[in-house]
Amino acid sequence: MKDIKILGTGCPKCNKLEEMSRKAAEENGIEFTVEKVKDINKIMEFGVMTTPALVVDGEVKVAGKVPSLEELKKMLG
Repeated sequence: MKDIKILGTGCPKCNKLEEMSRKAAEENGIEFTVEKVKDINKIMEFGVMTTPALVVDGEVKVAGKVPSLEELKKMLG
């Protein structure tokens, strides 16, 4: 089970990252949970200064952009 967190305040890019991450996980056949983290203090605890950001199993995979579906599939592997 992958623990996926989307860090961001709810901007369109944050929503797109959530949508794309769900799609990548589903296409990879991965069991997953998704949590949206909107609290700035909690986002900063991950060391992230630019959003959106993707955290998988506690590790920041990308920050400040929305990767392609193929890149997300590799990150979620």
